[in-house]
Amino acid sequence: MSAARPSVEVVTFGCRLNTSESEVMQRLAAESGLSDAIVVNTCAVTGEATRQARQAIRRLKRENPAARIIVTGCAAQTEPEVFAEMAEVDRVIGNDEKMKAEAWGETRRVLAQGPDFGVAASEKVAVNDIMAVREQALHLVDGLTGRSRAFVQVQNGCDHRCTFCIIPFGRGNSRSVPMGEVVAQVRKLVENGYREVVLTGVDITSYGQGLPGEPKLGALCKAILRHVPELERLRISSIDSVEADPDLMAVIAGEERFMPHLHLSLQAGDDMVLKRMKRRHLRDDAIRFCDEVRRLRPDMVFGADIIAGFPTETEDMFARSLAIVDECGLTHLHVFPFSPRPGTPAARMPQVARDVVKERAKRLRAKGEAALATHLDGMVGRAFSVLAETDRIARTGHFTPVRLAGDVAPGSILTVTVTGHDGREALAA
Repeated sequence: MSAARPSVEVVTFGCRLNTSESEVMQRLAAESGLSDAIVVNTCAVTGEATRQARQAIRRLKRENPAARIIVTGCAAQTEPEVFAEMAEVDRVIGNDEKMKAEAWGETRRVLAQGPDFGVAASEKVAVNDIMAVREQALHLVDGLTGRSRAFVQVQNGCDHRCTFCIIPFGRGNSRSVPMGEVVAQVRKLVENGYREVVLTGVDITSYGQGLPGEPKLGALCKAILRHVPELERLRISSIDSVEADPDLMAVIAGEERFMPHLHLSLQAGDDMVLKRMKRRHLRDDAIRFCDEVRRLRPDMVFGADIIAGFPTETEDMFARSLAIVDECGLTHLHVFPFSPRPGTPAARMPQVARDVVKERAKRLRAKGEAALATHLDGMVGRAFSVLAETDRIARTGHFTPVRLAGDVAPGSILTVTVTGHDGREALAA
């Protein structure tokens, strides 16, 4: 009789990049022979994200007392001691180590001491200096379990130092995967049945720095679409508009297979706040970018990240963030109440009262809900090509969720007519 397949569960927090990496980790952990383990892939984008990870670890241990708990991801990289001190945690692995087969083999060796003895404190943490990492390998996957679209990590790390952000210290400096390797991976995924691919990274518009010839993100998109003609839908994750290169703008304008949805790393709509955040764009830059993209691609839909209650933000400054939702024509908002991260410059700035931060976040979310409702109103009576994520939920090219009238096979692309909406999802006939 063959041995039972090792049981490894991965619980993922945070971004699409973490989602992609979790799939790789699950395979590496299983191939190492690790079993009866739960891997928690953390996010450090806010203090709340770290708190939720710690809460989840305690719950997972209560529900699975015999399982070994391994913590990794950005919060584990930036605050390894916080997780190592938790009695529920058996091992803490850094962001570089988590993508290496040998690290999972070593973890299996360490955990083989057995739950009755525990893991020695000296062996509990395996986290290196992420800033010393200079290369980015492509971590091949055949697909993503239970998902209708595939994510391909083309870049990692960030060279910028926004005053609110801890992520560069969790991911290291920017590094990219060579174009040929990315194209080969996309081709493999399409051959395995995926009809939509999302290119992901920490600062994806910095793609190409350090590679021969320093190709830009637009050149990568062109190469994928040219060399993998069978790929039906291509997306990119969150971008910095000031780094959008001419080739990317040409792809947006002329490639129907490039989906008409961009998610902007906007963060604020007031120039003084943007300067204090150490962002590289100003309010008018964002508005001009959205106008230019819509001129090139009239059906483009924008999402954006916006922080409410950044230190020193006055009511007038916040009002400009509210107004930019209309001025940029944003549809899908990700609203973050400001949460100070220890070690960042913004944590040392004069803070906005917590009740004010929460109230502004609430108003910003309401603004986003109204913008989404307007977008959904405009869909009623029109036909859309959608990709089914589950048997009843699909997404348009604009990344708008659509609830289907009947069951379909996940991964299917079909044309539906929108008959109404509930304020969050379009409803299809």
